[in-house]
Amino acid sequence: MPRLAVSLEFTKELGALARPVRRDAVVAVRRFLHNSPAGPTPERVRNARDPRVFTLRLSDRYRGVVLRQRDVYWLVAILPDAEAWTYAQRHRFTVNPAIGVIEVWDAEALERVEPALRRSSAGSPRRLYGHVCDSDLLSIGIDPQLLPLLRLMSTDAHLAAVEPLLPESQFAPLSALAQGGSLAEAWRELDGCRCVLADVIDTEDLATALLRSPGKAAFAADRIELDRILTVPDWCTFLYPPQHTYSNWENYEQPALITGGAGTGKTIIALHRAAHLARHGTGPVLLATFSQVLVNELATKLDMIIDDEVLRKRVEVTNVDRLAYRIVAEHEGRPPKVVGDVAKLWQEAAGSRFGAAFLLREWEQVILSQNLRSLEEYLAAERPGRGTQLSPEIKSNVWRAVEHVEGQLRASGRRTLLQLVSEAADLLGQATGDMLGDQAPGREPYKHVVVDEAQDLHPAQWRLLRAAVPPGPNDLFVVGDPHQRMFDTRAALAGMGIPVRRFHLKISHRLPHEILSFGVRLRGGGPVDGLAEGVSEMYGYRSLQHGPRPMVRNYVSPEAEIAGLVAHVTDWLADGVPPNQVAVAARTVELVRTARAALRAAGIEVKVTMLHGMKGLEFRRVAVIGVADGIVPAPEQLTPASEDPTARAHDLQRERGLLYVACTRANELLYVSYSGRASPFLPT
Repeated sequence: MPRLAVSLEFTKELGALARPVRRDAVVAVRRFLHNSPAGPTPERVRNARDPRVFTLRLSDRYRGVVLRQRDVYWLVAILPDAEAWTYAQRHRFTVNPAIGVIEVWDAEALERVEPALRRSSAGSPRRLYGHVCDSDLLSIGIDPQLLPLLRLMSTDAHLAAVEPLLPESQFAPLSALAQGGSLAEAWRELDGCRCVLADVIDTEDLATALLRSPGKAAFAADRIELDRILTVPDWCTFLYPPQHTYSNWENYEQPALITGGAGTGKTIIALHRAAHLARHGTGPVLLATFSQVLVNELATKLDMIIDDEVLRKRVEVTNVDRLAYRIVAEHEGRPPKVVGDVAKLWQEAAGSRFGAAFLLREWEQVILSQNLRSLEEYLAAERPGRGTQLSPEIKSNVWRAVEHVEGQLRASGRRTLLQLVSEAADLLGQATGDMLGDQAPGREPYKHVVVDEAQDLHPAQWRLLRAAVPPGPNDLFVVGDPHQRMFDTRAALAGMGIPVRRFHLKISHRLPHEILSFGVRLRGGGPVDGLAEGVSEMYGYRSLQHGPRPMVRNYVSPEAEIAGLVAHVTDWLADGVPPNQVAVAARTVELVRTARAALRAAGIEVKVTMLHGMKGLEFRRVAVIGVADGIVPAPEQLTPASEDPTARAHDLQRERGLLYVACTRANELLYVSYSGRASPFLPT
């Protein structure tokens, strides 16, 4: 019986086939796995650059390309007959001698590049790698057959031109050296391409190399495991090296923080970390985020990763507000009354100096954020992120306004969600000793907490999460991206008793380069604060794939813009894109309603939502409409500069973040439209 591994590319190509072809191919692979006489037979490939490459007939007019070594078979691709033979002839496969991972090379394409590269560099005395000797390049795993090509390169553009043809484990260290980095820096980049350390690397050992490459290969021991690999979403099985490393790390001695841009797989890491802790942890696991919509998404995805009911029950998936609600309800013996909108109360409390919005933000971002309980504490407190300086007299006036609002809430028996969260944190903090001894009925402690979308949690929510798990190894595992912040919550975790060890993801595996570049320019690309001390930047953030450039369309009127939207979505569906893989987003409720009505009138049912509603989702094609001046940024969401210029700057950054999040939900095609004058956020 063969030892069969399946590649990520194979599963993607299989999923794109017509249903009858896909069914026949799956049956053929099952038969091959079980060595059935009715199964396909490996066929040699003439003129193959790698003699270990064979093909398998998997369906009428479709073949699988397989790499074979003794009883190990790696299904690399499934393609139409002619394309499969061509693929098998032009590719070669190696094991990186420095880190032991499998590498796939388009050898024919590299051969075609060499003459053009030779002509391009002929007139230049400079050589991109002239400062690095062959032995140093070989020491960081560079393939010997690549060396002649590298010696021809004279500019960064030459390396960029061949990037799509190189395995990431080759390009990453070469890119570091091309930018003037040292061999040590090249090694750091190479380290990001592996999941496990290997004392001895046998470059002829295919099976071990595949086991070291979980982002490229998954072994199927039986039909059940094979069917799971071929049917569940790819992210359930195939993890890129950093994703696999961070989610399966045996022991974090202190809280871990994973940051990264859109498409880098932060949520996938959080899900797999929760699954890992369910299997290997020491007690109940909490997987938390900031909204109920995301909770439902996380729970559904976790069900796909953990198919063992006993293990699945070890992980509770909830949002922080619901956790707080439950804790307070259990303590008080009845459900607490929650008020959603307190704007009217703040309008009553507002004076001539500051408006209701300023007071509300002061309450949430300073007083509740720091859990201030008295005027004396407020007078002594710093106000990070708040630009307007307040005198002691003005602070006293603000405190009286706060007391008025809190008094009105107490009188009505209601609390805001943030107040509930703060109370729940206090309750857990008081009960920590009992909880650790399992003496708090109905309030079991979590042994591990995993947090997704961490950038949007309020400091009070962080206090609750810190109190919900005893300090110790693998206590808190946090993922987030300050650049995708949707609320004005800037919290450095170390300042809340959560000193983190930070890890950063640089490669977007979901977004094509064109959408990623557009998003970075739209977001501004500058540093932002939050989560970790200091600032986070987008430097080095890149994609490994390419696609069409985003379409930006200007219309003469709002009516024409809606008509254009309907026409484009109609074309997408006609192209064969499933309706559930199309989304439309807008900044205002009115635009959402108008777009939804127009699409339904055309017989089209796709997701239509506000920018906020795109968080945590992904689609093949996304249309973001109404990106016009006066709509994005939303004027009513901006603090007047005369009232607090720092707050206004934060508001603008938050509005940019909303648009950035919506645009980076598209993993294939992005369409952006406006009528009148474009939003100042749109890249020129």
